Amino acid sequence: MITKYYRPSTLEEALALVARENTVVLGGGTVVTAVRGGSDTEAVDLQSLGLVDMGVDTGVLRIGSMCRLSDLVASPIVPDILRDLARREAPNTLRNAATIGGTIGTADPESQLLTGLLAFDSSVDISRVGSSTVHTLDAILGDSSLLNGGVITAVSFAATGVATAERTGRTPMDTPIVSVVARRNADGVLAVAIAGVADRPVIVDPDRIGDLDPPSDFRGSSAYRSALASILTQRALVAIPGGGSS
Repeated sequence: MITKYYRPSTLEEALALVARENTVVLGGGTVVTAVRGGSDTEAVDLQSLGLVDMGVDTGVLRIGSMCRLSDLVASPIVPDILRDLARREAPNTLRNAATIGGTIGTADPESQLLTGLLAFDSSVDISRVGSSTVHTLDAILGDSSLLNGGVITAVSFAATGVATAERTGRTPMDTPIVSVVARRNADGVLAVAIAGVADRPVIVDPDRIGDLDPPSDFRGSSAYRSALASILTQRALVAIPGGGSS
């Protein structure tokens, strides 16, 4: 239960609040999860901090954590594939509120945008009282404790290379059962990220998809998801020049 609400006007004030126990950070506020087992959870709203700058420096795109998904969709400097994935992440009403930092913090295991950011080898800046750290998005999705006591301030990745996405859902508008994003960077290195085959989006070696053990649910069995992952990955690789070779 959230019993207190704060809207700090500076990052320093926000960091001091977040460092306390039983706090939850709000980006756009589209998803609010109180601290499990805490009766005195305090919400720290980041909407007055700015953190909305977006720019490219020497080929690296840096996006402030409070940029809305609608900002990504509209920005000409964001790679087309990520603009499309941001559009697919949520309906228009939520895209106007949801933030890229909040998307990372929420870590939806079926997030198409997170899958795309993984394929782009994104890194995440986290600030804390007296320090700051940078972790790969892959590391954060694998260990959410890396966010403890901190505030995501920016996401960065090389806005180069070529990428494509494939997905299968029950309907075109439904959340995909499995989605794949494949990217070949400017140095020719291939990355394949998949959602719907684990408890989070993951980077997968295309030659080891058969090793996956996806969870089953009412939309598909583990075997069905594995088959989808293999088929969609092959489709994505065919769409990328040189994608079939590493």
